[in-house]
Amino acid sequence: MADTQQVDPKAERTATRLAHQISAFAKAHGGAEGQVAHIGERGARIVLVGEDGGWGDLVAPSTEIAQQAVEKSGITVHESFDGEFAAKVKTGPYEWKRMAGIQLGG
Repeated sequence: MADTQQVDPKAERTATRLAHQISAFAKAHGGAEGQVAHIGERGARIVLVGEDGGWGDLVAPSTEIAQQAVEKSGITVHESFDGEFAAKVKTGPYEWKRMAGIQLGG
């Protein structure tokens, strides 16, 4: 029996675009790992951590599209943003200043 699952062309294009952005991030940072987190009605957040400690994120319209994007990009995906994975993130003076400002009400 043939697979009759419908493919949404817009969702496919979105996943492909996100995969391209993930791959570009990985190339710029010597490789990358990621984690997909559902963020409610907004969709899903793809957190990326480069081998050099650089980090960034992307937002996908759904968890399914986010999962497709990370699969297409070929990066390692973690189930959670646990201590070992989070320890790979390098923060600089800007991030420390922003974190302090938030704590101080700034």
